[in-house]
Amino acid sequence: MTMRKIAESTVRRLSLYLRCLEGFEAQGLETVSSDVLAARGGTTSAQVRKDLSFFGSFGKRGLGYSVRELSSALRGILGLGRRYRVAVIGAGKIGSALVQYPGFRQRGFDIVAIFDADTRKVGEAWDGLRVRHVRELDQALRDQPADIVAIVTPGEVAQGMVDRCVALGVKAILNFAPVQLQVPDDVAVKHVNLALEFETLTFALNNR
Repeated sequence: MTMRKIAESTVRRLSLYLRCLEGFEAQGLETVSSDVLAARGGTTSAQVRKDLSFFGSFGKRGLGYSVRELSSALRGILGLGRRYRVAVIGAGKIGSALVQYPGFRQRGFDIVAIFDADTRKVGEAWDGLRVRHVRELDQALRDQPADIVAIVTPGEVAQGMVDRCVALGVKAILNFAPVQLQVPDDVAVKHVNLALEFETLTFALNNR
C-alpha cells in the first residue's frame, strides 16, 4: 500500500517532536502527553495527534505516549535507523561550516567528501577531509556513492553540478545555491534560502 503524500510541514514537526522526546529521554521521563509535546513543539495537541495518525496509532488515552517507544517510531519514520553518506560541493564559508559541524555526525550524517573548482582551496584539510577538485567528482561518487549531496556553489554552476550528481545516481540534494534546480521526479531537493529565512524574521519584527 502506498502512503499518501505527507506535507513537508508535517515532516518538520515530526523532527521537532523527536528532538523534544530525546530531551525527555535524557531527563529520564517515561511518558509524555500530547499537550506537553505540543507546548514544546509550538503547536497544538490536536496537531500532534493528527501528525502521528498518518503513521499509525501511538499512545493510550489518559496515559499519553511512551517516550522511548515514540522516539523509536519517529526515528524509523524519519529514516534515522541508518547512516547517510553526504558529499559537499563548494568549499566556501557555508561549505566549511557544514563539514566542520559535529552535530551532523551525531544525527547519522557522515560528510565523506568535499569538492571545489578553486585550485587555491584544493588540497586543504577540513576536519580530516581533503578538498578535492570538482574534476574528481564523477570518479569519486562512482567509487564511493553519496546518499545526499549538498550544493554550496554559485548559482550559475549549480544546475550543472546537480545534473552530474543525478547521472551518478544521487537521489537527494540539499541546495544552498540561489537558484531553483530542475531534477527528475525521483530525486528529492530541499532548497535552503537564508535570505528568505531572514525575511520571515523581519516580517515578524514588523508585525508584532
